[in-house]
Amino acid sequence: MRAMDTPAFTAAELAERFSLQLQGEGGTRVRGVATLASAGPDQLAFLANPRYRPQLAASGAGVVVLRADDAASASGTALVAKDPYVAFARISALFERVPARDPGLHPSAVVDPTAEVSPDAHVGPFVSIGARSKVGPGCVIGPGCTIGEDCELDAGCELQARVTLVARVRLGKRVRILPGAVLGAAGFGLAMDAGRWVNVPQLGGVVVGDDCEIGANTCIDRGALDDTVLEEDVRIDNLVQIGHNVRIGAHTAMAGCSAAAGSARIGRYCLIGGGAGVLGHLEVADKVLVTAMSLVTHSIREPGEYSSGTPLTDNRTWRKNAARFKQLDALARRVNASTQESTE
Repeated sequence: MRAMDTPAFTAAELAERFSLQLQGEGGTRVRGVATLASAGPDQLAFLANPRYRPQLAASGAGVVVLRADDAASASGTALVAKDPYVAFARISALFERVPARDPGLHPSAVVDPTAEVSPDAHVGPFVSIGARSKVGPGCVIGPGCTIGEDCELDAGCELQARVTLVARVRLGKRVRILPGAVLGAAGFGLAMDAGRWVNVPQLGGVVVGDDCEIGANTCIDRGALDDTVLEEDVRIDNLVQIGHNVRIGAHTAMAGCSAAAGSARIGRYCLIGGGAGVLGHLEVADKVLVTAMSLVTHSIREPGEYSSGTPLTDNRTWRKNAARFKQLDALARRVNASTQESTE
C-alpha cells in the first residue's frame, strides 16, 4: 500500500479542467478543500445554499466556487459554476487520499480452486473467495471480506472491509461497497403451516449495475425466484434494508435507515428519505421524492414529492391530536351528512 502525495492546482487549472468561469487571480494555488467558515488561503470552499451567504465576506478561502449571481459578492478569487455543489464535488475528488493497492493475493487469503481472480486484482488479508466465483480486473477486496459461491465482480469493483457476498451476487463495473454490508443473504420468505413457519427457499440472486454505491451495514437480500436488482448508478446509504425481489431503477438514492420490502418496484431518479419505508409489492413511479420517515402504503403512479406522518410537536399537543385522530371518521360522516342535507 502506497500513500499518495497531496496535489496542488491553480485556480486557472481548475477552471479549465472543469469548464468553470474564473474570476480574480488565476495563479491562486489550492491544496485542499474546506467549508466557507473554516477554509484557509490555500483551500477551496463553495457556496450553494443561500443560508450560508453571510459567511462569504468573512471567509478565508483562497478560492470559492459559487453561482453567477453570488460572484459580485466575492472579493477574492472565484470559480463560477451553474451548480456549485456538483463542481465542488468534482474538484474535491482531486484531493481525496486514496491509497494505491498493489495487485495480488495476501498470504492469509483463501481462494477456492474453482474461483477465478484477475492477476491485477488486490485481495487483502483474511479474505475468503468461494467456489466458481470471479473477481475481475482492477478489483479491490479489502480485509475480512467474504465472497461466497457463484458470485461475479466486474472490473474496478471495491469491497472495502468485512463485506459479505453470500451467494449468487453479480456486481457490474466500478461498484463500491462500504464496510459491513451484506448482499445475497436469504430473503424473509415464510409460509405458515399448521401454526408453524416454513422457510421458502430463496433461489434467486442479487444483480447490481455499473457505478452503484452501497453503504456500510446495508443488507440486500437475494430473490426468492427472480433476482433482486439495482440498476446502474443507484446510491444506497448506510443501514438500509432491501428485501427480496426488490427492483430499484437507475440513478435512485436511498438515505440511511430506509427500507424497501419484498417485491417493491422503485423507479428511476427517485429519492427515498432517511427512515422512510416502501411496503412490499408496491410500485413507485420515476422521479418520486419520499420525505424522511414517511411510509409508502400504496403505489405511487405520478412523479412528485410525497410525505406521511405528522409534524413534530410537544408531547401534550401530540397526545391530544392522537386522541382526535380516532374521531376523524365519525366527524367526516357528520360533515358528509350535513352537506347532503344542505343540498336537498
